[in-house]
Amino acid sequence: MQHDTPLIATIAVGLGLAFVLGVVAQRFRLPPIVGYLMAGIMVGPFTPGFVADQKLAVELAEIGVILLMFGVGLHFSLKDLLSVRVIAVPGALGQIAVATLLGMGLAWTMGWGMGAGLVFGLALSVASTVVLLRALQERRQVETEKGRIAVGWLIVEDLVMVVTLVLVPPLAALLGGKAPAEMASPGLAASLGVGPVWGTLLITAAKLALFVASMLVIGRKLIPWMLHYVAHTGSRELFRLAVLAIALGVAFGSAKLFGVSFALGAFFAGMVLAESPLSHQAAKETLPLRDAFAVLFFVSVGMLFDPRVLANHPFAVIATFLIITVGKSVAAYLIVRAFGYSNSVAMTISASLAQIGEFSFILIVLAVKLAIVPQAASDFVVAGAILSILVNPLMFLAIDRIYAQRATGDAPVLPAAPRAPSEEEEPTRLTNHAVLVGHGRVGSRLRADLQARGIAHLVVEEEAETVEALKTEGVEAFLGPCGEPAMLERLNLAGARYLISAIPDAFEAGHLVEAAKAANPGIWVVARAHSTEAVEYLRKVGADKVLMGEEELAKGMAAALG
Repeated sequence: MQHDTPLIATIAVGLGLAFVLGVVAQRFRLPPIVGYLMAGIMVGPFTPGFVADQKLAVELAEIGVILLMFGVGLHFSLKDLLSVRVIAVPGALGQIAVATLLGMGLAWTMGWGMGAGLVFGLALSVASTVVLLRALQERRQVETEKGRIAVGWLIVEDLVMVVTLVLVPPLAALLGGKAPAEMASPGLAASLGVGPVWGTLLITAAKLALFVASMLVIGRKLIPWMLHYVAHTGSRELFRLAVLAIALGVAFGSAKLFGVSFALGAFFAGMVLAESPLSHQAAKETLPLRDAFAVLFFVSVGMLFDPRVLANHPFAVIATFLIITVGKSVAAYLIVRAFGYSNSVAMTISASLAQIGEFSFILIVLAVKLAIVPQAASDFVVAGAILSILVNPLMFLAIDRIYAQRATGDAPVLPAAPRAPSEEEEPTRLTNHAVLVGHGRVGSRLRADLQARGIAHLVVEEEAETVEALKTEGVEAFLGPCGEPAMLERLNLAGARYLISAIPDAFEAGHLVEAAKAANPGIWVVARAHSTEAVEYLRKVGADKVLMGEEELAKGMAAALG
């Protein structure tokens, strides 16, 4: 049997070590990402022992980026993207400009040329897709106003980076490096009556326009039709395969045909599919693979890190880290506030962007290859990425704690987009009430029963349309994740009589139950579960009554027998 299998070894060792160190990190109350990065360092070429295939790890990580952006596109319509353009476009461009200037300043202190400083600064200006989306998804904020702005901002940054990556090779000589041997079609540029640089820029713009037009005109009809056709076959296996084929196929095809990034192609594929009623099922089918490959992304980042750079160039590494986490963050915060958004929105956006990732690596590696920047620049970027990714979850934790202590924040003065109803709402004035979490098929029946009994109640729901409908009926309702500290403050769990968890996610319900019991030990908690393990878990964290659908159905059918 052939045992020389670098692909299997990279996946097995990478995921296995990431799992072990992720559990250790969680045990010490650190984000699991810390464990994933440490796993990458341990299997990288700069530490003793097993060395994973770095090239394969990067390609596997790219699959995670594709699936992640496809999932975001499924929940992010074209209307959402256009609604935040007023803040996302100038905000992203302004923040890129600030970070680039700061990077050029640091490069100047190290004696690098203007071109090297420009590319180095651009590498520090763009946030990581995986890190940003992972942070938003953990807080279930992708579909809130904060999430829409952050994702729109990210898309603009990606577009800037796509153009940058195309322009760097023909501009290499002007930037102080060496021009690549395969300079693109000077004959075509001459026929257009422009120089090679402007010719490349025009061709890139044309490709981007053609890509967007193709996705909005052809893809908008073809992709949903294809998925609906497969759904009618009744085969879940084929449906899952179709979703993966669409996500990976469109990402790969768009990169090869139009020169855009895999991430951008996958995002547009998801966005055009979002108009289909099957979009939620498609998102559900890609979730397990998305999470697994996202872990491999962090492992691949860790593999790039050479710990010796911390000892050899400590001040340059610290300066790079501060540009990423402080310079970018402050710039984003001031820009968002300048557009009239609340302190809460500005802090979330600034924390989301205070890190760098995949595009930064691609750009700096290309610049090293073209001799635009020295090899040390790559080491600084990787070190800055590692440190910023480690610190980024702590920044979010700090924001959560601030708003747990005081749920403050004014409404936007000049909103550039419709506010999510959950943003900055006043706490409830109800006491001795029932808190109903989830208003789906189960929750809606429970609310009707509470109303019939005359029990004061409020509802927490994640579907904006449902919340608006409930408010129209005169029901007090809140939009957003139930586990956010700011949301818990609004529900007055300390003064509540009942907590009813009608959501199917046992882990999310468990965190809510723990918070409710900590605030009010006497609150009566009723929850639903889908397995005996979930029942045991919810009881362990404090639920007074846990009902499992299959068990209650069996009891009812047995009782019907007489």
